[in-house]
Amino acid sequence: MTPTPPTKAQLRAFPEQFARSARFSRGRPHSFSVASDGRRVLFLRSASGTDAAPRLWLYETGADAERPLTGAGITAYTADARARRVVVALPGGILAALDTGTPGPPRPLPGIRDAKAPRLSPGGERLAFVRDGALHVVRRPGGEGAVLCLVAPEGPDVTYGLPDLVARGEIGREEGYWWAPDGTTLLVARTDESGVARRWLGDPAHPERPPRALRYPAAGTANAVTSLHLVAADGGGVRRVALPGRADEGHPEAAWHAPAFEYLTAAGWDAHGPWASVQTRDQRTVRTLALDPADGSARTLAEEHDPYWVSLLPGAPLRTDAGTLVTARVLRDGTRGLAAGTATTPEGLQVREVLGARGEEVLLRASTDPTEVHVWAWTPGTAPTRLSGPGPGVYEGAAGGPTLVLDGLGPGGRTVRVIGRAGGAAAMGGTAVTDHVDGTAVADGTGGADGADGADGADGAVESRTAVLRSLEEIPLVLPRPRHLRLGARALRGTLYLPSWHTPGTSLPVLLSPYAGHGLGLAVRARTWWAAVAQWFAEHGFAVLITDGRGTPGRGAPWEYAIHGDRLTAALADQADALRAAADAYPDLDPGRVGIRGWSYGGYLAAAAVLRHPETFHAAVAGAAPSDRALYNTHWEERFLGDPAVLPEGYRASSLLDDAPRLRRPLLLVHGLADENVSPAHMLRLSAALLAAGRPHEVLPLSGAGHGVAGTPVAAALLRHEVRWLGAALGVAVEDRPGERQEAGRPLPTGEARQGGQ
Repeated sequence: MTPTPPTKAQLRAFPEQFARSARFSRGRPHSFSVASDGRRVLFLRSASGTDAAPRLWLYETGADAERPLTGAGITAYTADARARRVVVALPGGILAALDTGTPGPPRPLPGIRDAKAPRLSPGGERLAFVRDGALHVVRRPGGEGAVLCLVAPEGPDVTYGLPDLVARGEIGREEGYWWAPDGTTLLVARTDESGVARRWLGDPAHPERPPRALRYPAAGTANAVTSLHLVAADGGGVRRVALPGRADEGHPEAAWHAPAFEYLTAAGWDAHGPWASVQTRDQRTVRTLALDPADGSARTLAEEHDPYWVSLLPGAPLRTDAGTLVTARVLRDGTRGLAAGTATTPEGLQVREVLGARGEEVLLRASTDPTEVHVWAWTPGTAPTRLSGPGPGVYEGAAGGPTLVLDGLGPGGRTVRVIGRAGGAAAMGGTAVTDHVDGTAVADGTGGADGADGADGADGAVESRTAVLRSLEEIPLVLPRPRHLRLGARALRGTLYLPSWHTPGTSLPVLLSPYAGHGLGLAVRARTWWAAVAQWFAEHGFAVLITDGRGTPGRGAPWEYAIHGDRLTAALADQADALRAAADAYPDLDPGRVGIRGWSYGGYLAAAAVLRHPETFHAAVAGAAPSDRALYNTHWEERFLGDPAVLPEGYRASSLLDDAPRLRRPLLLVHGLADENVSPAHMLRLSAALLAAGRPHEVLPLSGAGHGVAGTPVAAALLRHEVRWLGAALGVAVEDRPGERQEAGRPLPTGEARQGGQ
């Protein structure tokens, strides 16, 4: 169904809606925990699509109803394995306990403030949390148990139980400690950041305030030192785990050789004991270890090597009930798949995440086409079965016992379903699900998406019960009208957005709006926030094109390796190829008026486009652009470019600073001055280089803003500023202020189009 075109009032109101809804994320159910018996599902959800204060909710499969457990303002929660005992975190690090089977509000835990990372033991008999870098435990949370400090930091730069910046932001390891199943012992990470360089982040708008110190390991500099320790929950002692120091035989050789195991990438404690995965500094070896809880010794379970980098898969490794180790594996055709013993997932099924295991069955998120991500079930030795669908979309999932939560975002919006099944794990294949787009119940017995070879599932449906959890997200005032494309010789996946009022035969300037960086694809068959923003820009008179090029996920390892050693050449070539192919398919696209906008890597790509290819790209808005790759952090940047002291040529080729004298087109640099991820120094250094070269450009500093501006009034103002700026640069008249009645998209008279750098 084609969406109704937006009214002028809706077009004007969209930026404020986008800001109030925090990119249409508020009001949706999220952070699911499913009880081990499948009877209860916990989740967070705020009261509306503009409410920023989540509540904790409970859905019970027996009652087939959801009910709130808390008031507003929950920042996080932790539950035992049965989802009966729960501890919620409130602002200020205050903790409160509740029992899902007993009515009543949460009971504050006395004497606890400034608590971080609270986590209940699987049985719920103990609660651990971190305060001032020390790991504490409370017995009988909610009762009269005293707070016991288990292990305290030896210095101001040491913490127990928390991940460092690189582990949290780049590796994806959110946890810093893990409970034993019986609740008597914890596996705890100790992090020493004393050797990590300091950065100072101040607020120029408030010079009376002191700057904040931030430990940030830039490429080629020292990382935090992480070790593992076994800590008795009763305070009975601490034993250090004997992690390996260096990779040895089998570690791939290269110009930059750094075989020390500097990264703790994952850890856990299952029914078979504690385990951990470590990665070398050069990221070409990952070793998974079984740990002995008695003496702290480590035994190798598996080792993976890659001449480029070993990609870290969320949720992996894990062990099934029988102890089979499931790890990420690059298959013979380059597919990013899974291995379990001698079995592997089929070629062509690109695995994005492992959700967990039930018995010998592994739940995972994967795709056979990069524009969709579905939830699948795979028992090693059999064909995987697709559980989500049948319509297109991007799905997430959570499971416990016979219950599965499917959170699907499709072309028509989001639907969250709780599916309870009779028959347990063996009944996975062909589970009855409901299409999140049109609400038609179907039996998804075909398994693989798009008829991919080797990914077909079992036929026939099993009896199931399905409930829908309410999603209160705002519906965008401007609904996307995407045209999904395959562009050029590489079949680049792209989406094109045209104005709803466009008449064929009328020329349109083109606005590219990519991310196009490693780890994130935007050209998906779902009603994402960036699709709504793209349509909003289109309604102002642009043809907006979003393209995922080489380096983006879902097309296998060789596709990603194309950016190794050079962060720009392949990515820029793919954007240019996509532009040409789209203009060939849609002659109304004007290749003589092309703008590009982006944020983070997308902003870096936008700036590079006008600097290196002004013949193709004619104006750019570059937000939070990491223009000097040597300033970015170790794990992310060294994955692609290595150590800048050993391989400086890759950093030079990927830096924008030397390109400053080449600027001939309008360029707007936007950056949050409180950005901890991409330092404002990136923007300042590029601006200084442009000024030294005598190249006019514009800078928009965002006072107090971090790496993103979602959920703030700045988000609305920035959208309006961008569309006006791009309109002036490309010869499109847009509404300058809300309430003006000028026709969106009216071309400027000849000669009024702004010509930058001419």
